[in-house]
Amino acid sequence: MITTGSKFFYGVAALLAFAAVVYGYASGGGGVGPISFGYKGGVGEHLGYGILLAGAVSALFAGFCVTAFRDADPEPTAALLGADTVPAATTTGSSFWPVVGAFGVVLTVVGVVLNNVFFVAGLIALGAVAIEWTMQAWADRATGDPAVNREIRNRIMFPIEVPLAGILAIAIVIVGYSRVFLAVSKLGAVWIALAIAATIFVIGTILSLRPRIRTDLVAGVLAAAAVVTIGLGIFGAVAGEREFHDLSEEHAEEGGAEAGASDESTDEGASEESN
Repeated sequence: MITTGSKFFYGVAALLAFAAVVYGYASGGGGVGPISFGYKGGVGEHLGYGILLAGAVSALFAGFCVTAFRDADPEPTAALLGADTVPAATTTGSSFWPVVGAFGVVLTVVGVVLNNVFFVAGLIALGAVAIEWTMQAWADRATGDPAVNREIRNRIMFPIEVPLAGILAIAIVIVGYSRVFLAVSKLGAVWIALAIAATIFVIGTILSLRPRIRTDLVAGVLAAAAVVTIGLGIFGAVAGEREFHDLSEEHAEEGGAEAGASDESTDEGASEESN
């Protein structure tokens, strides 16, 4: 059974492995090289791929260690101490902060390799996770009633986390998709924007038609959207911006050429009249 604490490390490992595969293909990897870790085909740029893959392996090892020690749960602790009864323990609620923390780690590692914007966004996400996770751990043990604990936590954190979470989500979407729009052609950017808008509309319509929506379903949809956004942003950042042509300079050159031609014709006409 996967323990609660190990889910964070497994999430980090999965996201770093996903980022390594995306980075491998985006930086020139071919065939199944990035998926097979270089056994069949190239992996692209070796340094970035190696850093992401090493982070995934380290997180996976940490997850195995936490799973082996069972998060210091009461039952294994009682068995280790030889106690007849299980010590009292407060039941903690479910939390999605390990997943957000995994995104923060991935953004930070990707930012070290690719872009400072992703690095700063990852640090902000990790700072938010540290605060939010600490607050939730405190609130889970504030009283013996989970409903009261949740109310205490929401009353303190909602005025802070709702606007900040919105700003961070908007920033990730803007930075991620802007890299894609700048990497593809002008017409391609239009079609990608239409596809994104249509996808958001369809998913929003489906969710709105459901009478009751489970929290984990919404969290899963948002997590999938975040993975897609980060993956596309990495691909666009590695591919680089398309070549832009300055139309004003072209018009200026054309205007200068026409002016030069008219001056030459004027000089030729004047010389003929003088002859």
